[in-house]
Amino acid sequence: MRRARYAATAAEPTLMARLRSMVWGPAEFVGPPPLLLTAKASLAGCLAAAAIIGSTVAGAWYGIAGLAVGEGGLVCTALLVLYLCGVRAGRALIGAAAVLAATLAIQTPQAAAGFVLAERGRAASVVVTSVEGGTADAEHGGRYLCSVIDEDGVPMKVRIWRGCERTTRPGDAITVVYDVEGRVPPRGAAGGGSALDALSGLGGWAAGLVSACVVAVVRSCRLSAPDRGAVRHPEGRDRVGGARGLSAVLQRLTAGASLGRPSWGMAERHRPHHDPSSSHRHSRPTHRLGSRTRPPRRPGSKT
Repeated sequence: MRRARYAATAAEPTLMARLRSMVWGPAEFVGPPPLLLTAKASLAGCLAAAAIIGSTVAGAWYGIAGLAVGEGGLVCTALLVLYLCGVRAGRALIGAAAVLAATLAIQTPQAAAGFVLAERGRAASVVVTSVEGGTADAEHGGRYLCSVIDEDGVPMKVRIWRGCERTTRPGDAITVVYDVEGRVPPRGAAGGGSALDALSGLGGWAAGLVSACVVAVVRSCRLSAPDRGAVRHPEGRDRVGGARGLSAVLQRLTAGASLGRPSWGMAERHRPHHDPSSSHRHSRPTHRLGSRTRPPRRPGSKT
């Protein structure tokens, strides 16, 4: 009964340590992480963010539908999750990085279209044919959608909401920006800016993704003494080293005291004392005939 209770008490800290290592990573070091490890983690986060944004921008620029809608960003998100699982990062940190990466991949297509229009877009005046929308809360942030035709009278396939306001009426002229190569749908010219302004809205999501990757990769490294907290001494003896080894010593002492077992110091104290002189005094050397062992030689004796 005591042995079972002792085993349960000793197994509880090990189980909690494993759960903590699985959720938050096995890191046990104290203080700032090494510079090389931080650089590696930052590089992983920056590469993931650059791959998600770059693939979507490239798809919008060259007219690749799969990349332009963000599918390439989702593939990069899956690869990032596999990498974090490969380095054995904490499950909670992997989930946070995956959510941030997926959100960045979903937000990037609109920013990529704005980037392309800012680089090679042309402004043109169109005529409004109809106005739709106008919900009850439109004055407080709702959108109006305007159907427009170009100068040749050809209706555009998309409806414009930038520049289409509550006061817009059919027959009014508004300005739109269109792609000269036709790979990005046109949009209203209101609120347009430079190419960097189009991507500036992704800065917060990218920074959050890089931070999550840094924390996940850094906490995936233990950077402590071996698992059992024992460091091999040059002379062959084992000595306890590191914070984990000290905690193991304290746990053993506490478990022994709670179960009524003598601790290491008490065991040494109650060990029977061995007197080598007494054993030598009561023992009589015996020499058998034919024995290979010889009695010790006395000084001055002849062989």
